[in-house]
Amino acid sequence: MASDVIGRPWAEAEQLLRQAGTHFQTEISCPTRDFFKTDSSCLYVVRERSLADGTLLVTLVAKQKK
Repeated sequence: MASDVIGRPWAEAEQLLRQAGTHFQTEISCPTRDFFKTDSSCLYVVRERSLADGTLLVTLVAKQKK
C-alpha cells in the first residue's frame, strides 16, 4: 500500500504518503503523565495500521523536549 513511514518526521511522511496516493487518517498519541515535556510542533510517526476500508491510520507522537 504505502512505503514504510515509521520513525519519520510527520512532514516527510505526509509528503511520501501523498505522493504515493495513499488515503490516510492521523491520530496523535499523548503521554498519560506530563513528567517528560513534549514539543507538539515536532511530530513523528510511530505506528501505521490499515483500516477495513483501506485507509492507513497513522499514529503520531510529539518529540520529547531536552
